[in-house]
Amino acid sequence: MEAANDGITHDHRLRRLRFRAWHRGTREADLMIGGFADRYAAGWNDAELRWFEALLDEQDVDVMGWAFGTIEPPEAFHGPMLDALKKLDYVSLTMR
Repeated sequence: MEAANDGITHDHRLRRLRFRAWHRGTREADLMIGGFADRYAAGWNDAELRWFEALLDEQDVDVMGWAFGTIEPPEAFHGPMLDALKKLDYVSLTMR
């Protein structure tokens, strides 16, 4: 985990994480990871922020596989945060 988090406010971390979550490189990953951050991040504590920061360092294809249940995630990602990610109830799509 980054030592650069020392002295950074909770609000600044949230803004940085949301930016990274919405700028993944594909629309699908943006919707999944960015939508997850938008829905839940405001209530995260420090440990949950660290979990999400670590998730953002992973490859999108892996994160999406974990969320869909097609790839087994590393043990470090197991728990309530991954369970919430797997629900996919935070992804909002509008048809054009």
